[in-house]
Amino acid sequence: MVGDPGRAMALAQVLIEGPKMSNHARGLWGYSGLTAEGHGLNVQATGMGGPSAALVLSDLAELGVRRAVRVGTCAAIGSGSSAGDPGREELRPGDLIEVRKARPWSVDHPGAGTPALPDPALADRLRAELGDAARSGRVASLDVLHPSPGHLAPDGDVADMQTAALFKAGRNLGVALAAVLIVTDAEGIEPLSDETLANRAAFAAEASLRALFG
Repeated sequence: MVGDPGRAMALAQVLIEGPKMSNHARGLWGYSGLTAEGHGLNVQATGMGGPSAALVLSDLAELGVRRAVRVGTCAAIGSGSSAGDPGREELRPGDLIEVRKARPWSVDHPGAGTPALPDPALADRLRAELGDAARSGRVASLDVLHPSPGHLAPDGDVADMQTAALFKAGRNLGVALAAVLIVTDAEGIEPLSDETLANRAAFAAEASLRALFG
């Protein structure tokens, strides 16, 4: 599961032998087919934000999907160092985050909601497949992409807009969910280039594929 339809198409070409478009409604491109090892796989765009992602996951669950990995993007919070752990190495564009906890974060009503967790078994397999190329982290899933100046800084290592919603929806739908996020932005550092983002996404997606069918 990816947010960007263009990235869904690109990753489908990497992961699936002769991918076929299985969805184009509302611009949420989806592709299906067999992997090189013969496993059936869907690569589906979810759009932007938690509500869109949760609805897409609900549709996939109705079609029989029982395991999924979000391969998404995120921004480092603050200067890039982990909140509450200033001794930790700062996050930089291109870093991979294997999500261990996600909290919904409201900008209009500052504060975090109940934390949402990935499926532990799938998350452990994903972490093993990513190896030293990723670190575990906490995500604040925002309800507004660009909060106004002076807003309360979210509590987490990185921020995105949908991981918490997907984890919660997965639990309610009986779908095992895990997530790996690519840091695209960090304060004071040049954003990730499109080419590097594509390469990091392909690496994360291939690790996710092995975790799904390992």
